[in-house]
Order: sequence, then C-alpha cells, then structure tokens
Amino acid sequence: MRIKIFLIIIFAGFFLLFSSFASEKTELSEEKPDYGDALIIGSIADASIFVPMIATDVMSHEVAGHIFLGVVKYAPDLKIVGELAERFEISPDQKTIIFHLKKGVKWEDDVEVTAEDVYFGFKLITSSEVPSPYASEFLEVKEFKIIDPYTFKVTYKRPFALALSSWGNMVVLPKHILEGKSLDYLRNVFGRNPVGNGPFKLQRWKTQQEIVLKYNPLYYKGRSYLNYLIYRIIPDPSTLFMELKSGGIDWISLTPLQYLKLQREDRLKSEFNLYKYSSFSFSYIGYNLKHPFFKSKKVRKALCYAINKEEIIKGALLGQGIPAYGPYKPDTWFYNKSIEKTCPYNPQKALELLYEEGFKKGKDGILKKDGRPFEFTLLVNQGNLARLLAAQIIQRQLLKIGIKVNIRVMEWTTLIHQFIDKRRFEAVILGWATGPDPDLYDIFHSSRINPPGLNFISYCNPELDRLLEEGRYTLDKEKRKKIYYKVQEILAEDQPYTFLYIPMSLEAIHKRFRGIKPAPMGIGYNIEEWWVPKKLQKYLIP
Repeated sequence: MRIKIFLIIIFAGFFLLFSSFASEKTELSEEKPDYGDALIIGSIADASIFVPMIATDVMSHEVAGHIFLGVVKYAPDLKIVGELAERFEISPDQKTIIFHLKKGVKWEDDVEVTAEDVYFGFKLITSSEVPSPYASEFLEVKEFKIIDPYTFKVTYKRPFALALSSWGNMVVLPKHILEGKSLDYLRNVFGRNPVGNGPFKLQRWKTQQEIVLKYNPLYYKGRSYLNYLIYRIIPDPSTLFMELKSGGIDWISLTPLQYLKLQREDRLKSEFNLYKYSSFSFSYIGYNLKHPFFKSKKVRKALCYAINKEEIIKGALLGQGIPAYGPYKPDTWFYNKSIEKTCPYNPQKALELLYEEGFKKGKDGILKKDGRPFEFTLLVNQGNLARLLAAQIIQRQLLKIGIKVNIRVMEWTTLIHQFIDKRRFEAVILGWATGPDPDLYDIFHSSRINPPGLNFISYCNPELDRLLEEGRYTLDKEKRKKIYYKVQEILAEDQPYTFLYIPMSLEAIHKRFRGIKPAPMGIGYNIEEWWVPKKLQKYLIP
C-alpha cells in the first residue's frame, strides 16, 4: 500500500465505532473462517493503471495494493513494519538500510520474488524516461547494492526522514517480465494486465464497469478466504446506494445524507455495520496560479475570507466533517493550531482586499478589474455529491461579494487526465489523502510543477521549498515539528488552496463479512483475512 499522498480520500485515520459492532464482534468470536464468496465494493471512479509508480489516483492505488506487495508497509497501528522484508537494519548514522527479504514469496507465474525485482523497480522509477511523480524519494539514494538474492542495501546521500517509509509497493516489479520492455508496454500492456505477488490477482477489467480480482493461490501467506473482490464502477452515488439497499453491493462509502438515511432504516441497520472515523485527508479548492486573478496572494486570501467553511460542513456534509485550515488533521503531532486564526469568515475583509487589488463593482454587482469581470469556472468530479454541494454553497457565497462562479461537473478520469494533468483549468475542488508523516514535498514543492508532478496549481514559494527540503532531512521529531509548523503558517498566509474541510469516512459493510478489525489504519488493511460463513455465502462467480 502506498505510504504517501494521492488524489481523493481513502487513507484512513483514527476510528469511532457504533456499540452494536462491538457487541456483535464478541458474539461471533467463536466462529471459524470459511473459504468462498465475493466482496462487492461500490466505487464512483474507475482505476487508470495498475502500476503504482505511475498511478496518481486513489482507485488505481487501492486496487494495486491488493495485487502488489511492498518491501515495507504501515501496520494497523501506523508503525512501519516489513512486508516483503522479513527484517531490516538501519545504520547508526541513519544513512544505510539493509533489507532482508522473505524467501519463497512468488509472483503469480510461480517465479520467486528477489532483490533483483526491487532493484529493477528502483532503476525504473529513477529513470528520466518514466513519468513518475514519486521519484524524488528514490533519487535520494546514493547506492543500491544487492548482497544476495534476498538481501539488499540502500545508502542515502544524507539522513532522509522518508527513507524507510518510501519502500512500500512503489518499486517492486517483476524483472523477468518487464526487463527490456518499453514504457508503452509498461503502461498499456502490463498496466492493464499486471502480474503481482499479493493476495489477489486481476481476473478482468471492464473500463467504467467493473474490476474483478480473484484470490492468488500462490500468495505466500496462503490464499485469502474470499474468492473475489469485485469493484463495481457506478458514478452516481444515488444509484450506488440503491444497489446497496437491493443487495447488489456489499460495501460503499456513504455520503452524509446516505449515512443518516441508513441509520433511520431498521432493515438496513440490521443488515449493515456502520463505520465512522476521521480520515487522513482534506478537501480544497485548488487555483491555477497562472491565472491573472489567482496569481495574486491578496485575491486568494480574499477568497478564503469570503468562504464560510462551517456553512459548507453543515450544508454539504450534514455536519460529518471539520473545517480545514491547512493540510493536516488536528489530532496529529505536527498540527499547528495557530493557523485557525489566519483568515476566519469575514466577507467585508474579503471585499477590502479585493478593492485594494484594484477591483471595483459594476452596475450588475460583479467585481471587475481593468474591465474584466471576476468570473471563473470551478471544476467538480462527477459522483461526489459533497463536493458538488460545496461548490454550490461557494458559488452563492462568492456571488454575495461580486464574484461569479460557474460550476462544471466532469467524469473523474477526464477531469484528471485532460484538465488537471494538462493544467487546463481555472479552479477545481479536489482532495488529498495524506498519512502519518507530514511530508508535503510532492504537492507543494516548486520542482513538482511540471507534469507528472503533483503541484498542478503551479505554486512556488522559495521559503516553503527550503522548509520542505529541510523537513525531509531532519530526523529529530521536535525539530521536524517546528519545520512543519512554519510550513503551515506559510500555506495559511499564501493560500495556494482554499482549505475547505476534513471529511469523516462513513462506511457501510454487509454484516455477513467477518474478520474486520478497525484500527488507526482504517478497516480495509486486512481484507485478505475477511470471510463469510458458509451458510451466508451468496456468490459463485466463474
């Protein structure tokens, strides 16, 4: 599983559960696992490619996380532990890590996974020919040395805070299949028909319809209890919910309205377990900073003053979220609470800043500068009702001070690949999934502006660049904390994004599934251990 940041919101945070689940867990503790059945997961977005080092969307990484193993991973309690690595040793100077791989781990085609596969992936991601937005972490490696088929050593140029966590599933690829192949083959052949080493393997992928994963009989821990994981791609949340109610889907992420509806329907409450936890994520408005209006920090701050986040949370999330003042959750050790006072809701202050910037109101009530009305298009992805409602609330709030916002809803992959990746937008509502480490280099450092970099808004602040670099090479926790406190203060002052909210993750999963163990990591980290009693199994899928 990728140990960093991706578009949209999947990576989980600390959890809160309903007491009904805790009591049921106790009652079912004596059951023994059975093999069989399928877990049908509803998703509003399709994947794009199953090569983690190239993929930039969460759906691709989520599915690839079932297919590929990393050298290390986050444990349920968010500690970093070995996955392919049986153990690892870090040198006293923090520059060298020796990884000892488990023996007998196989690719789907029965070829053993070795250090050669890790080295092959490492060379690939650090190649200038591969458009990976995650290469920067691996370019810090001074030397990669294979000691034997199951042991390799990486030496860094200097102590690097992300050295251990970066060795997730980003770089382990089958050398015996991909060596000598072109980038086009990696993208269009292997990327659609991967050969993995994880608990599941791809059986079929019908674009914009379904992704079917079948258990991998060669998985080194033994086959998963479930026969299949099936993702049904349904862009409309209302249709997703209807499928959940009718039994066509077992697990969906609920919208706030659906969450309330499910709580009120006795039949649904009797059939589904509900999970609610704060997510490691935030939603925001990203501005194209090359736009003549948005390049001004004063304009961006005015927009922040003009947007009432509490109203958005109440109206768009039905209270299922908290205001975001920066990129971090308030309960993390690196959160700077002082940024909450930077630009509170104050539409009068917003107007004052815009007047200072040279805007004047026309007879139609719309602000203009040099004869050009303050009007822009705000992009929102199809299927995310909360973002659409947030956009509509923002549209109304900004019109009150004389800014006209046009909302355009787009299919997810089109939005990302045709508009965001190509920098063809004015403003967009998106979200980032973050993690237990505060590093933000890939989304805010100026070196990540050009594609495939994730700094698609073209934000550049030399002082922030320096701090983001310093944070990566500082190992002392208290010193890192001071660095990221300052990072948050700069972001709050510059407002390259208007940070909107941190949503609650609201999950509904059918009660026939056993083995779900909520943890700080979330609820999907051990899906190969989920199972269904024989008497409750539904699906026999060829």
